[in-house]
Amino acid sequence: MILQINSVTKKFGDFTALNKVSIDVPENSIFGLLGPNGAGKTTLIRIINQITGPDTGEVIFNGKPLNPDHISMIGYLPEERGLYKKMKVGEQALYLAQLKGLSHNEARKRLKKWFEKFEIEAWWDKKVEELSKGMQQKIQFVVTVVHEPTLLIFDEPFSGFDPINVNLLRDEILELRKNGSTIIFSTHNMASVEELCDNIALINKSEKILDGPVNEIRRKYSTNSYQMQYRDFTGTPYQLHEAGIDVLNSSFDNGICTATFHLSGSKGPNDLLTTMLPHVNIISFNELIPSMNDVFISTVNAENANLILES
Repeated sequence: MILQINSVTKKFGDFTALNKVSIDVPENSIFGLLGPNGAGKTTLIRIINQITGPDTGEVIFNGKPLNPDHISMIGYLPEERGLYKKMKVGEQALYLAQLKGLSHNEARKRLKKWFEKFEIEAWWDKKVEELSKGMQQKIQFVVTVVHEPTLLIFDEPFSGFDPINVNLLRDEILELRKNGSTIIFSTHNMASVEELCDNIALINKSEKILDGPVNEIRRKYSTNSYQMQYRDFTGTPYQLHEAGIDVLNSSFDNGICTATFHLSGSKGPNDLLTTMLPHVNIISFNELIPSMNDVFISTVNAENANLILES
């Protein structure tokens, strides 16, 4: 593990921002840090960046307790961008790159490469305030990654981008992982989580309530439901009910029925197919695996309901 958060607690007065949170981030992975607004994600990110420290617990980075020597090994793209509006883009990019330990010449060399890759060379002598929000975010992304940190933390990196630039940044994030970086990805966009993240941790009301590989979590929350497209059904609803199969919904279009089935007990897809095959011509068949958005909502709602019952 490149990063281990061990039973970290952080309080601000009487408010508990994090309560005994433990998270392991595998090396060379994209790790989703998820949770509703106010859950404690930002506090945890600030602790990793050593902006603040935990009250109890520890953070281990690359096998050693987190310390100031690690600052240059971490890159952070905050949700609220922090560029100086009156400074020229190139001047500011050089300044921020040197703060991360690069020499002036090395910083200029690497920035030139990134500006060419993003086709933004013409922005070098413009003031930040002259650029659109999306253009400013590109600059912020470049200065976050230019020193080639071991760990990158992206907080809502796609906010404000059009679909073309979202794809551009997504590809760059995947390329960074391919080249050895580990990425903590904090977002409310669950589609991006499914597309990019290997593992996630879900924090709610200061506590971790779910973690693990994305595919395993989605399958864990599956409901034994399936969707089938077919035509020419000759059976009866009673036959399906007797076989432990419930039809949740169905629709017809040009003679093709699209139906969702739920199987009870120990019934599986083979039971559904065995029951249906004598009576239909099947066009397609697939298991319905819940999206991360479904998992997020159901898990948070269930946890909040438990907290209300316990209070």
